[in-house]
Amino acid sequence: MNRNASYTGIDNDRHGGMTSVGNIIRDAWMFGLLPEEERCEGWSYDRMEQLYDRVSRAWEPYGHLVSQLPPELRERHQRIYDQAVQHARAVGWDPELGDDD
Repeated sequence: MNRNASYTGIDNDRHGGMTSVGNIIRDAWMFGLLPEEERCEGWSYDRMEQLYDRVSRAWEPYGHLVSQLPPELRERHQRIYDQAVQHARAVGWDPELGDDD
């Protein structure tokens, strides 16, 4: 994300939202830091950085590992990410890395 630009929102992000910023938003949904309806469209770099810090702190007790999440959070993570992958593939995302990735 360009420091001087505002974020386009997860629905308008590259690769159907399968980006590092998209991951931050999905993790914020999973931890209940943002409602799942929040798309972060128009957010500044600084605001997104603050969200990243909050998400990172929320992951700390679990060692940043999905396998260490309690069942409720693990199930929410699975649901959110399954939906994200399904959407991204539907809009043409290919999980294979290209030369410019």
